Amino acid sequence: MKAGNLNTLFQRIAKTFPGLKGKLKQAGMDDKPEEFIKRTFVSAFYMTTGLVVVLFLLLAKLDVLTGILFLIVPVIFAVMFFYMIRLPDVKIAKKEKEISREIVFAGRFIIIELESGVPLYNAMINVSRNYEVIGKYCKEIIDKVDLGTSMEDALNEAVEFVPSDELRKILWQIINSIRTGSDVAKSLYSVMEQITKDQVTEVNKYGKKLNPLAMFYMIVAVILPSLGMTMLIILSSFIQFELSLTILLALAGFLGFVQFMFISMVKFSRPAIEF
Repeated sequence: MKAGNLNTLFQRIAKTFPGLKGKLKQAGMDDKPEEFIKRTFVSAFYMTTGLVVVLFLLLAKLDVLTGILFLIVPVIFAVMFFYMIRLPDVKIAKKEKEISREIVFAGRFIIIELESGVPLYNAMINVSRNYEVIGKYCKEIIDKVDLGTSMEDALNEAVEFVPSDELRKILWQIINSIRTGSDVAKSLYSVMEQITKDQVTEVNKYGKKLNPLAMFYMIVAVILPSLGMTMLIILSSFIQFELSLTILLALAGFLGFVQFMFISMVKFSRPAIEF
């Protein structure tokens, strides 16, 4: 297949993901949709090839039919492709958590600045200097204003590509206040109250999730391995099944994987909130 035909194919695939362009922008990725699709396609191809080679050698060693493997190659490739194409979503979720850690402090900082008589432009500059994550978005807004864009237009452009609903609410409230001529600080105060309540609710939900997760960990990672290994050793003596070092290492690796997945699940579900 020629390069031109491949590029056309990637463009058509990109059109099937209409929100991809916005997600790439929110994730901070400079790739065009068709370029990202191409890179994902190539990466999925290499991953599929490597996995198929490993499985082929393993099945050949075990004297299992290897021809079946090639029938599921398209399935493996599709799984890899759709898994890797979610990279922008993963980056957006990471950025959203980083913003959530600062949103309450940054929002209150802006309110204090405005109530102290500091203009909105200068308040945004101060936020960009004092907050690492949210400060980047404020700096982009200020840079656009310095280049001649009005504050309202710069805020509108930022709202479209901000990867956080909480920060988007603050920017929308500032825009509405500018349009109506109302007090920005008072408008932001009500938004910050709502954001704080939402974050407290998330913390309470997380606390309720920990109880069943802890029970699951006790059963799967503590009780079952200890009792299971004991029963396996006893049964192996009756049925004369030899527990080789390879089997024991495989079981230990599986248990380690289960515990790693549990820790990752708990860490991922933890709300990115600081008070």
